[in-house]
Amino acid sequence: MCSRRFTTYERASGAVVVVLKRSGQREPFERRKVVAGVRAACKNRPVNPEAIETLATDVEEVVRSGGAEVTSEEVGFAVLERLRALDDVASVRFASVYKGFEEVGDFARELGLLRDDRGGTEEPSG
Repeated sequence: MCSRRFTTYERASGAVVVVLKRSGQREPFERRKVVAGVRAACKNRPVNPEAIETLATDVEEVVRSGGAEVTSEEVGFAVLERLRALDDVASVRFASVYKGFEEVGDFARELGLLRDDRGGTEEPSG
């Protein structure tokens, strides 16, 4: 028997979903962009590549179920919501780009949201 494990992913096909960006531009939804953004956020984190693929598949399903057009904010929120469940550090990294953090207070606010999501029971490490 082969000792390797293979995973396959089924993807929805059909109508193209258009993403309405903050700039007003419209472009087709591209799953690979979700994967690339999540991989960047997960760099040097203990996140399994299969978990990233699963996250991207989940986001793609949410986007496709939303109709012919979704906003970039909706896509970003779907990614962030799932990334928070996967890895806290990666979610803050993603949020810093997605939400356009400009100062330290932005990071503190995001960490507060994470604590609220966890029931406020986590103590800062350090």
